[in-house]
Amino acid sequence: MSTKEEKPGDEKEPESTWKHSIYNPRTGEFFGRTASSWGLILLFYTVFYGFLTGMFSLTLWVMLQTLDENVPKYNDRVSSPGLVIIPKSMEIVYNKSEPLQYRQFIQHLETLLQKYNDSEQVENEMCLSGQYYEQEGEAQKKACQFRRSFLGRCSGLADPTFGYAQGQPCVLIKMNRIIGLKPAGDPQINCTTKGENSLQIQYFPQDGHIDKMYFPYYGKKAQSGYVQPLVAMNLLLSKENYNQDITVECRVEGSNLKNNDDRDKFLGRVTFRLLVTE
Repeated sequence: MSTKEEKPGDEKEPESTWKHSIYNPRTGEFFGRTASSWGLILLFYTVFYGFLTGMFSLTLWVMLQTLDENVPKYNDRVSSPGLVIIPKSMEIVYNKSEPLQYRQFIQHLETLLQKYNDSEQVENEMCLSGQYYEQEGEAQKKACQFRRSFLGRCSGLADPTFGYAQGQPCVLIKMNRIIGLKPAGDPQINCTTKGENSLQIQYFPQDGHIDKMYFPYYGKKAQSGYVQPLVAMNLLLSKENYNQDITVECRVEGSNLKNNDDRDKFLGRVTFRLLVTE
């Protein structure tokens, strides 16, 4: 019985399977590449992305060298500050016989004035009144003292209710911080009231004066310990003023600071409503 002779070249190569696409044992390829090929690719991308990272870091470092951490490079803010009041409310309405109704107002005042305690202000400088406190050549700027005792009857030291229990509340006014601001003239806060009966106002410091020694402001990091100068007004309500809706408007006057911009009602001025009942 005859058999067919196998001819050279008739041998069938083993069929490739899907496993060979992951690892081919004959060629040693892993995912279609040898170990040396993968090594060269990884080396290329390591060098390439390392170069990009280094170039980005260098560019960022050069840019940061041109910036001042206290003063913004481009400043489009207003050149005149706005005014804010404490307590933080545009309506001071309460019954003087109900302590719970004015407790939040007292808390706002006391929280702000903690930074003005003598124990905090003793670290600051006793500056010369009436002059700007220039510190251009110094890396670490110093701050001038503003003690809460400067606020007299509105300091909360003698009367922890700030006059609210007596129906003659105190309101604090401060200007927003603007780096480098040096107001010309003699800035002061002046308040007017609108109501059926006239209302007497007493200011602390006297005449609502804001001393130049608290200017310019150099920035939070450069001038640690700085606190904004305050003006306190004691609203001396009489019997005729109780149960009466009163509008109080305060403006910064006596300087070149703006206080009459119709587009911004808080620029150099602030208005709030007052109603004290018995």
